[in-house]
Amino acid sequence: MDHMGFISLIPPLIAIGLAITTKNVLVSLFTGLFAGVLLLTSGNPITATTETIGEYLFPQLTDSYNAAVLVLLLFIGGFVGLIEKSGGSAALAKRVVRFLDTKAKTQMAAYVGGLTIFFSDLGSPLIVGPIFEKIFDKAKLSREKLAWIIDSTASPLAVMIPFIGWGVYIMGLIRQEFDNIGSDMSEFTAFLQAIPFQLYPILAVAIVPFIALTKLDFGPMARAEQRVEKTGELYWKSSRPLRYSEPVDENQKSYAVLIWLPLLTLFVTLFGLLLTHGFPFEPVAGGDFRVALSTAYLFASIVLIGLMVLLKVKRFSEAFELYSKGMQKMVFVLATLVLAWALGTVMSEMGTANYVIELLQDSVPGYLVPAILFLVAVCISLATATSWGTFAIMMPFAIPMAFGLDAHLAVCIGAVLSGGIFGDHCSPISDTTILSSTGAGCDNVDHVKTQFPYALLNGFIAFIVFIFAGITGSSLVFLAALAFMMVAVFLIGKRKPKHAQI
Repeated sequence: MDHMGFISLIPPLIAIGLAITTKNVLVSLFTGLFAGVLLLTSGNPITATTETIGEYLFPQLTDSYNAAVLVLLLFIGGFVGLIEKSGGSAALAKRVVRFLDTKAKTQMAAYVGGLTIFFSDLGSPLIVGPIFEKIFDKAKLSREKLAWIIDSTASPLAVMIPFIGWGVYIMGLIRQEFDNIGSDMSEFTAFLQAIPFQLYPILAVAIVPFIALTKLDFGPMARAEQRVEKTGELYWKSSRPLRYSEPVDENQKSYAVLIWLPLLTLFVTLFGLLLTHGFPFEPVAGGDFRVALSTAYLFASIVLIGLMVLLKVKRFSEAFELYSKGMQKMVFVLATLVLAWALGTVMSEMGTANYVIELLQDSVPGYLVPAILFLVAVCISLATATSWGTFAIMMPFAIPMAFGLDAHLAVCIGAVLSGGIFGDHCSPISDTTILSSTGAGCDNVDHVKTQFPYALLNGFIAFIVFIFAGITGSSLVFLAALAFMMVAVFLIGKRKPKHAQI
């Protein structure tokens, strides 16, 4: 296999090292990219600079596939910007809260609220949290429990949905690697096949209703629940609740139709167009999927703007400004994706994956590759507190390794996504972790302490099951993971904790 030997590892190692030390994904990806081009141009810095821009960055923007992904992400950003500020989610939640007369119902309502706002992992905590915090106080449920619920229905849910920004971003990374290795497989098909192997996100989403209904809390979360139940204290004496988000405007005009009708428009348009291409019985080409999704988001945005104006929630100029600001928030994502594409191209030219495959070919069996990818992704995401950056760094390894070491492709993709979400879910400096603490009105350290045992349990189960998934390739392994999780929670949760400071 063609490769440049050990020096082919320099670009990704630089990107990983800088990501860990600087916590800046853009700087890390660009520096890794530049280092690779510098090596390819025999160390000439001027030539490396011009080729980085002209031969590696510009082509990513002029490629028709890449351009379609970037435009789609702008459409998604505009829609999310509208719906987060429309107040529709709050109105829908307020209709539900009057039926909450038990702890289980209260927790499940917050859980369903988080699932409903699947389109925005960052907006979800700030929408659901403030609505439910007083309800949780009344039900004598801890703020830590609320933070865990909204955190578990944020990024772990978003990463499994192909038609929002997360899915589009991930499919963009997958398509790049398919092109680099000459595969004509649809990135949409690959993403769908990988969903059952996103073991950590599946467990993170599934453990919430299981614990809510069985009352089998354990570890620091159980002690936090006991604190509220026995003393009524919302916080530990050392707690410092986060209050950096804007509170929900209780006086804002809001109607539930502002969320359900745009989402209905989105789904009807998307699946209506996909049906014309044979979905779900035939594979849908990536180009057809992107066109259908762009159209769906555009129509949904038009409907939402019309409703906001018709119901006098916002003037047209205000609604359009929200739409524009939503698009602007996607600039960081677009830049990350372009740099990831460019770095992947450089690594392909240097034969980085070929070199790694050659090193591992005689020492690591193919069935262990997913478990290894999961562990590496966990380490990177924990250190960097970014799942998207982890995906960008790991996909250029995972997909070529799957082909080169005869490992199951869908399992390898699921392992990378699972590992990236684990770190994002556990890191105290992750944006969703901080926003979940903020939305629930609790201390960020308390949130991390109470959530981490649940995350660690799910992460351990995911690692073990990835070994079996690597052997069998069966999409049913997630059922085994769910069974292991329920048994483990039952055994651990039966042990009653002492009431103590966490």
